[in-house]
Amino acid sequence: MTQTRMAYMPLATYPEVVEDESILAAASFAASLESTLNVMTFSVDIPRVSPPLTSLFVDIPGHVRAAEEKSKAECDRLQGLVQGTAASRPDVHCTSREVVLGAVLDAAAAAARYFDLAVLPWSREMVAAQHMIEAVVFGSGRPTILVPSSARPATVDHIAIAWDASRVAARALGDALPLLAEGGRVSVLTVRDEKPLGGSDLAHVLAASLEKRGFNAAPLEITLGERTIAKALQDTALSQGVQVLAMGGFGHSRIRDFVLGGATKGVFADLRLPVLLAH
Repeated sequence: MTQTRMAYMPLATYPEVVEDESILAAASFAASLESTLNVMTFSVDIPRVSPPLTSLFVDIPGHVRAAEEKSKAECDRLQGLVQGTAASRPDVHCTSREVVLGAVLDAAAAAARYFDLAVLPWSREMVAAQHMIEAVVFGSGRPTILVPSSARPATVDHIAIAWDASRVAARALGDALPLLAEGGRVSVLTVRDEKPLGGSDLAHVLAASLEKRGFNAAPLEITLGERTIAKALQDTALSQGVQVLAMGGFGHSRIRDFVLGGATKGVFADLRLPVLLAH
């Protein structure tokens, strides 16, 4: 039986929408993974409450209806946007769901569990995009690839793994390897001056293990200097021609107040190439 890789892209439409450029970049990148892309747009259902006295002067029900209608219209527009760029591809599927106000993030994370991976558009400016990323990375249990608008579709023939021998790094590696094209390369990145590691040659050990498994792998040690770890990892990946940087996503939430690890926080703030996060 032929297996099909299924990628998932959730798009919220309230209170703001990710820029079209970022959405199109993520959709194009998903296509380069030879994946079926499943786009799910979410419209909002705003509960009606008893109107306060101010409703004598402000048409609150009218504003609520307008917000809901705009959200539904954005669902239609976004689906048309993605489908319009994939007119010749039968492997893009769009659905829409209506969820109650405040439930979009949980619904998106839960839906992601039915797919192989999530591919999410990244935005520096849109807070809603950041919240969606956090929800899916930490709530879905599935690998999530963040895609900046600057990304261009390309065959994934070179991946890098940010390696510290942790559980989440091992999971990121396992999630990234199936994306690698036949005969592709793996760069094993370790940062020597960021935190104590469990050994002096972790990158060499992993590269040797991958070589035994038939992968073309090489270790590469990084020195931070004055850079943040996120910048150092991305600088190195870009200089090596890497298409996907894989790393463990460190963080946890308490009532959606996310506490992120340094590298994860840095990537969320300044994404420069597609990054696969596993948690």
